[in-house]
This record gives sequence, C-alpha cells and structure tokens, in this order.
Amino acid sequence: MAKNSASEIEFIWNDGGRAAAGFVGMTGDCVTRSIAIATGTAYREVYNALGKAAEASPRNGMSISVAADYLDAADFRSQMNLDLPLEQASLPKGVVVLHIESRGWRSGHFCTIIDHVVHDTWNPADDDYTIKAMWTPVAVEGASQRDGLIPGKTISQAEQLTQNEFDKILKRLIALDRTATNAASTEGEKRNALRMVQNLMLRHNLSREDITEDDNTDNVLFTRIACSLNGRRACRWEGHLARFVTREILPMVQYYQDRKGNRTFFWFYGPKDDVANCIALFRELLLTIATAAQLRYGGYSRGSGASYCEGYVRGLPRAGDDADQTAAEAVFSQGALIHARTLALQEAATDWLGDECGIRLVTSRSSGRSRYDENAASQGHSDGAKQDLPAAHRQERLTHNK
Repeated sequence: MAKNSASEIEFIWNDGGRAAAGFVGMTGDCVTRSIAIATGTAYREVYNALGKAAEASPRNGMSISVAADYLDAADFRSQMNLDLPLEQASLPKGVVVLHIESRGWRSGHFCTIIDHVVHDTWNPADDDYTIKAMWTPVAVEGASQRDGLIPGKTISQAEQLTQNEFDKILKRLIALDRTATNAASTEGEKRNALRMVQNLMLRHNLSREDITEDDNTDNVLFTRIACSLNGRRACRWEGHLARFVTREILPMVQYYQDRKGNRTFFWFYGPKDDVANCIALFRELLLTIATAAQLRYGGYSRGSGASYCEGYVRGLPRAGDDADQTAAEAVFSQGALIHARTLALQEAATDWLGDECGIRLVTSRSSGRSRYDENAASQGHSDGAKQDLPAAHRQERLTHNK
C-alpha cells in the first residue's frame, strides 16, 4: 500500500480482476475496472455487459451515461455535477465510484475508493483531480458495504490467473509451438501440440503474437507511484538519484518530476513489481544520503550539504565499475540480450501512461546552483562508493517477474 501521510488518501494496486480474467494488451479500461471492484462482479462479466450496452468495446473507455446506467441498475445512488477536490473530506466512508477530471485530461477517469483507500492501478489522489460525479451503493440492512468486494471472489476457478501463471502458460505455449514446428517431431506429436496450443490460447484470450514476439509486453501489469519529497522543490541531487536508480538498478522503470501545491513529486512508472522495488530503494537511499549530509554538514538542500549529496550519488557503484575485461564482456553480452526487451517495456509504459493516466511528458531544463563545495562533494563520492547495492549488477532480469 502506498501512503504519503495519515491525512491523505492511501492506495492499493488493483486491476479489478483483469489479468485474472485472462485479458492482455494495452487498454484504458478504468470504467470496467472501477465497476468490477465496487460491485465485486467478475471483470469479464462487467466488460461484456458494458460492451453490449455501448455496442462497442469497453477496451478504450466508456461514456459516462453507459457507466451511470450500469451503476443505477446495480443499486448505486448517484451525485452528479459536482466540483469537489479529491481528498478525504469530500468522500464518505465505504464504497465510492468516482468520475474525476483534471485540467490536462478532459476525458476524465473512473476509480473506486473504499474507506478512503484508492483501489486502482495508479493513485489519482496524488495529482490535481476534481470530483465531477460519485456513486455509492444503496445501504442494505444487515449487509456490509465491503461484502464481496475482494476482486476475483466471483470469478470462476477456470478464470483464476495470476501474473506468474501467465508466464508459465506462455512458456508452455512456446514449448508446444516449437514441438509443432519441429521437423524431428512425429505427425502425432505435431497434431497434439497444435491442439493444446489452440486450447490454451482460446482459454486465456491469447494470440499467436503472444508466443512469437520476443519483446511482447501485453501480459505486463503497469502502475505509477509518486514519491513525495520534503521540500517545496527537488534538490539537484535528488533528481540525479532518481536517474541513477532507474538507469542502473531497475531500467524497466522510468520517472518524471511534478509538483502539487507546495510539494514536489517524483513519479515512477513501469512494470508493477519493478516500480514497487524502485520506490522502496529510492526512499531508502534518500534517507541514507540526507541523514549522512545532515550529520556532517547540518543539512542536505544547499551549500556543502547539497554538494556532499551530489558527490555521494555520483559515487554510487555502477554495473561494471570494478569488473575485469572478461566480466565486462559478459555484462555487455547480457545487456545486448535484454536491451530490446527493456526498450519495448519502456515504450509500452509510456503508452500506458498516456492511455491510462492521460499524461504526455515534455522535457524541461533547470538552471544550476551556486555555492558548490568540491571538498564536500569529494567526501560524498568516497562515501557513496562504499554503498552496498547488490541490485546494481542484476543484469540477468529479462522481465519484471522471475
């Protein structure tokens, strides 16, 4: 669970059962996802019902009127034409389905909040969104609003599918496909393999592209999580640290910087598991470096303290820093193998950011700062080089799941 402070809306990653229902590929399915979570209905059932009502695929969004009709039929009471900030004070306890908008994304977004906790694939509460409409379930005497709201409860056993199971199925399909196309296989083996491939693809909503493309990203679950900083503006070294973590440790993850009110955020986005690991490491290093600067120079945001922090980040061990020639060649060889996969995931994550979150990134530049202390930076570089970062050399990661 992501959490910034006790007064803010918390966040739990939840795809509403999309992966468990066997759906793959890029999508802007916030309406289907939020309704499945709020009602406890199987994702595929909601997906089919919305598609039938709209006479179009819900894959790339749904009109508010169709969503409102579905929720009305499910005994949800609506409040329309609102203009409320997305914060705890605006929300009742229990289950709430929201239609929210931001100035930069007029098409809006649907999400479900349960007891002031966002259930979604990213947390819109960390951004500047306004509540335009909300739906709450009509109270039923003797029933809890949380009954049946755990995604997947109403999904049949045959539809249960986790990300790890997806990987196993894909590997099985690839092996069967090789058997079916292998000249050394008997005719009986080829027929059996082809039949099993067809059955698995139909059962789990997969296509032949899923088992033939080496850089396939359709079965990857994406998210974005914000890490808020202490000050109104990010220090230069904090940006360098975000760049180091995403480039050297977890290259599948990308980041961008944004502000909300008097706070600065670093948003990390990419494969779900990698983003969670990246956030944890980034926060740990932030605390370690800032604490060391505070003890040595009485601060970390300016003067000698900031210079020390900058040197510390530059001194952090990079992959191949101390490798001999043979090891360096091995790292290069491994890097060549995963480079295409990394680029494919980065591109898919950027597409997801636009389709799901309505965000198109632009590049900006900032000016440098004064009072650079070379001695403090040198001391920081020396301390940073001693930092234990075993993950820095994990080049064998081919996907976000083992």
